[in-house]
Amino acid sequence: MEVEIDGRKYRAVTAAEMREMDRRAIEDYKIPGIILMENAGGGAAELIAKSYRDRKCAGPVVVLCGKGNNGGDGFVIARHLYNAGIGVKVFFLGREESVDPASDAGINYTIIKKMKLDARTIAGAADVEREIRNCKGGGILVDALLGTGLKNKVSEPIASIISLVNSVRPYTVAVDTPSGLDCTTGEVLECAVIADETITFGLPKQGFFKADGPRYVGMLRIVPISLPREIL
Repeated sequence: MEVEIDGRKYRAVTAAEMREMDRRAIEDYKIPGIILMENAGGGAAELIAKSYRDRKCAGPVVVLCGKGNNGGDGFVIARHLYNAGIGVKVFFLGREESVDPASDAGINYTIIKKMKLDARTIAGAADVEREIRNCKGGGILVDALLGTGLKNKVSEPIASIISLVNSVRPYTVAVDTPSGLDCTTGEVLECAVIADETITFGLPKQGFFKADGPRYVGMLRIVPISLPREIL
């Protein structure tokens, strides 16, 4: 499936095809996964910073992070935004001990904690409701809760957080894919974040152009993450 984005043609891939490209980059080309995460998060942060300045935002960027690699991307984004002088608040859904400190996400979580970023753990929507509502007044919300590997319906407490985000409607940027959207089929898995922008990594995903995908993705941006050209 070929698509055109900003005048450039791309091959749109399934989630499984993207995972295989990542696997080959890591195992066959010996590119450490943490480098791919750094490239993804750093590139996304540049685009978010541009949106922040173009929109003349005054409030903080609120980053909602899950426990997997999508959350790890969120930690990298938060670090880069902080280093760029933009106020940022990180909310991690879960307990600190649930993240393997040796994993790519765990390493980046440790970094933002050592940098003393405003990073807090939350148990559900009630813990972050005020920040999400305040974000609508002049900030940006970054959705890094669920990644492209989602296959089952969204469960609690993430479903309630997504519902809150969609009811408040702050300016929302989804990381790689809107949480809750099957990025292969375009199916909404119970509920999904309605994004104003989606910053996806490597290549666009087929589900962005199918079924409900276009309604949830918003403006689509592509960030290269240094995958070898032969893989793409």
